[in-house]
Amino acid sequence: MKIKCGIIGATGYGGIELVRLLLGHPNAELTALSSVSFEGKAISEVYPNLFQICDAALVSADEVVENCDVVFASLPHGLSQPLAAQCAKKGALFIDLGADFRLESAEEYAKWYKAEYMHPELHDEAVYGLCEMNFDLIKTSKIIGNPGCYPTSVALGLYPALSNNLISTESIIVNAASGVTGAGRSLTQGNHYPELNEAYHAYNAGIHRHTPEIEQTLSQIAGEPIKITFVPHLLPVNRGILSTIYAKRGTKSLAEIHELYADFYADTTFVRVLPLGSYADLKMVKYSNFCDISLHEDVHTGMLIVCSVIDNMVKGAAGQAIQNMNIACGLKETAGLLATPPAF
Repeated sequence: MKIKCGIIGATGYGGIELVRLLLGHPNAELTALSSVSFEGKAISEVYPNLFQICDAALVSADEVVENCDVVFASLPHGLSQPLAAQCAKKGALFIDLGADFRLESAEEYAKWYKAEYMHPELHDEAVYGLCEMNFDLIKTSKIIGNPGCYPTSVALGLYPALSNNLISTESIIVNAASGVTGAGRSLTQGNHYPELNEAYHAYNAGIHRHTPEIEQTLSQIAGEPIKITFVPHLLPVNRGILSTIYAKRGTKSLAEIHELYADFYADTTFVRVLPLGSYADLKMVKYSNFCDISLHEDVHTGMLIVCSVIDNMVKGAAGQAIQNMNIACGLKETAGLLATPPAF
């Protein structure tokens, strides 16, 4: 028997990526789709690539909650909490691809998102869905806050280093670059084609909303408060994130650090530690749920350089959300997620 899955916010980039992946999931039935902007239309009218593959009508959010065992919400911050409350009352699994259940501190959420927690009791129950870190907690959770795309790439890139005290926790610098799908589907000046094409620039330097999420996760791993310098950049590509992370190396050699990284992720499917001398590349994870990590050093300064790449729409959003569903529902963790990245 297949799990009845629904998506609220199905016509955004994260939502439509969920549709694509769930249609190929062996244990999932795509039961209901919702979109405020296009309610009443067929999903294939909005995305013609789905014609005669998925022609489901877009219904209300209430209908999704009513008819589904697992509800994915791919919505702007502030909109997921009432839906989580509905799912909690019904006993459905709720997986939020937005920001509402990522931060543990209500004060930090108010500071960075200018909004309040509507149901504080639900935040006590929610689990942060970084699968490689919180697997056991996810198994028993009914509310999962799917991590952000930048935080996923950074946390996976630094998890072994911080767990093994390989680096100083002072002055960690993250330069990260994302494809334009990370900005969402709504057109703005910054993602208008003439502005974006043949351009590359930083944005929200030092003030990006993913900063507290990254610091929260790194602090939990290290067991001490960590602050970072985080500068995101916009790439003129559709999808992908490359996070280049700089941290002061301890006494271990690069070869020893590489061995520790490889051992740390040896039992995981979706994190690949590349051979020394290789460089993580967006192209090699495109359309996949993989995170590729390459390790480098600056001998002159004693810095460890970690390059971590993901597809921001898959491991950074929809793919990790499905990985969370698989874990929480007792399915094979890799179900529906083992598509091979294309070579070009």
